[in-house]
Amino acid sequence: MSKTQTNQDVNQEELMEKYDAESRTRKLSGVAAGIVFTGLLAFSLFQLYTGAFGQFTAYIQRTIHLGFALALIFLLFPARRKTKRDHVPWYDYGLMGLSIIVCAYWPFFYETLVQQLGSITGVQLFIGSVAILLVLEAARRAVGLPIVTIASLFIAYALLGPYMPGMLSHGGLNLDEFVKSMFFTTEGILGTPLQVSSTYIFLFLLFGAFLVQTGVGGYFNDLALAIAGRRVGGPAKVAIFSSALNGTISGSSVANTVTTGSYTIPMMKKLGYKPNFAGAVEAAASTGGQIMPPIMGAAAFLMIEFAGVGYWEIAKAALVPAMLYFVGIWVMTHFEAKRLGLKGLPKESLPRKIDVLKKLYLLLPIVAIVVLLFQGFSIERTALLGIAITILVSLFHKDTRLTPSKFVLALTSGARTALGVAAATACAGIIVGVVTKTGLGLKLGGSIVGVAASLTSSADLQLLLTLFFTMITAIILGMGSPTTANYIITSTIALPAILALNNQLDVAIPALAAHMFVFYFGIVADITPPVALSAFAATGISGGDPIKTGVNAAKLAIAAFIIPYMFVLQPQLLMIDSTIFETGHALITAIFGMIAIGACLIGYWYKSLAWHERLIAFVTGFLLIYPDGYTDLVGMAVFVMLLIYQWSFLNRQREEAKSRSKGA
Repeated sequence: MSKTQTNQDVNQEELMEKYDAESRTRKLSGVAAGIVFTGLLAFSLFQLYTGAFGQFTAYIQRTIHLGFALALIFLLFPARRKTKRDHVPWYDYGLMGLSIIVCAYWPFFYETLVQQLGSITGVQLFIGSVAILLVLEAARRAVGLPIVTIASLFIAYALLGPYMPGMLSHGGLNLDEFVKSMFFTTEGILGTPLQVSSTYIFLFLLFGAFLVQTGVGGYFNDLALAIAGRRVGGPAKVAIFSSALNGTISGSSVANTVTTGSYTIPMMKKLGYKPNFAGAVEAAASTGGQIMPPIMGAAAFLMIEFAGVGYWEIAKAALVPAMLYFVGIWVMTHFEAKRLGLKGLPKESLPRKIDVLKKLYLLLPIVAIVVLLFQGFSIERTALLGIAITILVSLFHKDTRLTPSKFVLALTSGARTALGVAAATACAGIIVGVVTKTGLGLKLGGSIVGVAASLTSSADLQLLLTLFFTMITAIILGMGSPTTANYIITSTIALPAILALNNQLDVAIPALAAHMFVFYFGIVADITPPVALSAFAATGISGGDPIKTGVNAAKLAIAAFIIPYMFVLQPQLLMIDSTIFETGHALITAIFGMIAIGACLIGYWYKSLAWHERLIAFVTGFLLIYPDGYTDLVGMAVFVMLLIYQWSFLNRQREEAKSRSKGA
């Protein structure tokens, strides 16, 4: 390994630890490392066994999953950032032991607990209380402070209900009732979020780990270079393409920004993009990976349970908005490159297309996943078959072949990735449980709708204001949270406001459209200043300004701020109750709309745009994105007029240049 590569790896590691809580792990050796290795391996083998041969009953499956996660988190994640990471202190061994005891309580006393009626015993109160505290501390270490702060506020709300002001007041839960609901029912820590983590998500994270070991991540980069490297502004388009592919599997926009950005951002800067723009391209593209089917950073599998629809409906609904998101970034990087006069990468710096095509078989596992899910295979069986196909495909070439050591590494790295997800879903279960027990979701939803109604009597404006307030709420709640926790929190707290509109204003907003709305805005929190973790991570590579990079990233991701409003108002963009013709028409006109909006935001199309031209381009794009026949006709007419105007202007410039050259 070269010195340059070593330095690059070190820089990646430092950035990941700074901006991604899930990467702040200890570097252990000796006995401690052996314990962690054995625990991670056993965790993966347990999940593979239950995935292949059937899960245990809900309480046992989830508590064993949680026990593995908590115990390993206390061994791997230090209590403080600035502390030695080469050993495990005695108190963390103690917390590991407590985690095992607390989570083993359910499997050992299962019959007693399921037959028990009424209040819990003193021992169970202690066990449940410790479990709650362990989950909060594990989430703080492995996920970050934001989700723990929100969960703590909800705990306080549950216990202090009678003292809450106005509509927030409720009867309150005593300590026994609260602990029982949080750990001895499936309405709290052991609820739906952890259920999804202990089944679907773990297996797909394991699938992603096997893909990494076969070199698929590196192949994504080569494929992106072969397809987009020579185009105008090549490195930026490489970043968009590779980040979309990597991001849907990685489940972390920050991790994706750092890994793919470590080579795309320097390429963009070398070509001539400014640091703030180069970092923004990578941050926006990496964040978009979380909304890209088929996996959507594992949120798709949570949405199955929360939205109550099948996987294929979710993947189908996410496709058009995701395409428009990346079209928007692609268009703006293209216009920026044209404005700066940037070309593509030289041919000699790119991988040979024939070599890239020879490895196209590496994409077979991802294609197989989509086909299997479409054919109605269960999610667990699909993930297991995906892993098996990945192993089989790896045998085709010695560079990708899974050796025994790589096989074991895939098992342990997959389990390590799952630790943060397990902690996040367990902690989010507390939030969901409090909302369920107190009815807070309906109260918050009603209050948002009420505020909108107090500002205007127009039903249309009330709808737009409610969506706007929900957007702000989702962005705030999504700041600093990983994809899975992000979606759980936003769908629990912000979603009820949109669904309340169906009764309040007598509209018919599909539940899936409402779920996608809050999911999108929770995700774009990663590139929305002031807390824009992906953008901040990108500046560690680009050397740019964090806030300016975040502003540029939000501008590049403009589709994510517009499209959700459109698909709530017109669900055809989500392929809900629409024909192929209607969806195709909506997609094509929306792509033209993104071109116009991209030109407006960059200030360049075929030429530099004056302020009034930019305004006209924005309005034109908005009309084209909105899926309605009348607006499409008007928008397309203006779009064509803008093109004719620009072409005629360019032709005049060329003729004048020819005249001057002849005169000279």
